[in-house]
Amino acid sequence: MTPIKPKPTKSRTPRPQTSERNFVSPFKSIFRSTAFQKTISCLLIGYIRFVHWSGSWTRVNENVPNELHEAGKPFILALWHGRLAMMGLAWRYGDTVTVLASAHRDGQIIARVLEGFGFFVVHGSTNKGGSNALRRLTKTLKNGGVIGITPDGPRGPRMRAAAGVIMLARLAKVPIIPMTFAISRRRVHTSWDRFVVPLPFARGVYMWGDPISAPTSADRTLMEDKRLELERAITDLTAKADDLLEQENVQRGISP
Repeated sequence: MTPIKPKPTKSRTPRPQTSERNFVSPFKSIFRSTAFQKTISCLLIGYIRFVHWSGSWTRVNENVPNELHEAGKPFILALWHGRLAMMGLAWRYGDTVTVLASAHRDGQIIARVLEGFGFFVVHGSTNKGGSNALRRLTKTLKNGGVIGITPDGPRGPRMRAAAGVIMLARLAKVPIIPMTFAISRRRVHTSWDRFVVPLPFARGVYMWGDPISAPTSADRTLMEDKRLELERAITDLTAKADDLLEQENVQRGISP
């Protein structure tokens, strides 16, 4: 009788040793800690102030938001997520602005930086599962406040406006003012939003566009037309600011 040969066993990839996992987890805890986020936020605030102090800055069409604010009229400021870096020092009335920030870890750091410049922060989204945030922002606008939003945040696609900001403008019956910044010395990060990292000792510009009126109804075609109008307005304004300082335009992301 022929003896039965045992079946070959498949090799398995060994699992990481417990000691290795225990080595990594403390670092994750540190990065997620409140103390770490506060430290990073303070460093970023200091760096942004230094960039602003060491540079030469111009403001274009600042009268647009100024006139509305000084008349006590509420409105929404909208910019692309990749142009957030210098927004804490862009507008003289920045300490009256309420901004929408993501609950994600990166969003928490951005929120702390903006709070360091005097902004009020609402956590959440105007899109998926963001009904509570939407109600709070609508209430702020109806009480005469100013809201700051990145319509392509928090995860993109880059420079593609989501419908949430248009819905907010319709509910509160307020206009949307596009805004941006550009700088002559920069690094463009490889992140989804192509975040513009400003460098010191540069020429910079803050720029505002003409107000975009809120849609008068919830008609789908009208809402989409307004969304596209806003998307084009912020993109064109950002390209104009880059051109003014002879910088290459950042390309938009692919629509979903």
